[in-house]
Amino acid sequence: MDKLEQMRRELCQVGKLLYDRGYVAANDGNLSMRLAEDQILITPSGVSKGRMTPDMLLVTDLEGRVLSGDRYPSSEIALHLEVYRRRPDVGAVVHAHPPVSTAFAVCRQGLTDPYLAELVVGLGEVPVTDGFAMLSTDQVPRSIIPFLPDHNAVLLCNHGAVTWGKDLWSAFDRMETVEHTAKILLHVRQLGGGVPLTEDEVAQLKGLDSFYRQRRGRREKP
Repeated sequence: MDKLEQMRRELCQVGKLLYDRGYVAANDGNLSMRLAEDQILITPSGVSKGRMTPDMLLVTDLEGRVLSGDRYPSSEIALHLEVYRRRPDVGAVVHAHPPVSTAFAVCRQGLTDPYLAELVVGLGEVPVTDGFAMLSTDQVPRSIIPFLPDHNAVLLCNHGAVTWGKDLWSAFDRMETVEHTAKILLHVRQLGGGVPLTEDEVAQLKGLDSFYRQRRGRREKP
């Protein structure tokens, strides 16, 4: 199996996982992976992420021109392209509508309170964009530009969530963490509010980032 075919299968696998988790419904959501410096593999428009097949995926350049595939690319392709153009370190982008975090987006509230150690040291703050951006227009990619340099995820006002990472699984894991965090914060509010971590505790947690990154890899043999 060549690299492109493997990537096609992986994109379909993660698309089905998004669907099975309830993060997308019907034809919602879109995913992409960077193929080369100036090419991406992206999901088609109008197809359920739970029923995609590898032959449905498209290859485009960073201007959105279709290089291979016989379908239309996702109508939110401009959102993906904006991330890739501004973040050369990013290898994949996931956009979905997980219910609880999307509810926060509808309420125009980010996931920014420092209640959870995992949020501080792993995902980081998840802001919400400033005002509704009309779907399938350049308003959507423009709305996330302020957050691209220093964040791993953002809530799209009255729309959904988008995450990015070095590879597809990293981007998916971040989407899963966004929704898990939103569920916890919802319960915190229902219980009357939580006790946030102190500034000193937040600073110490951020200092652990390199430690945890190292432990994600293979352990060197003695």
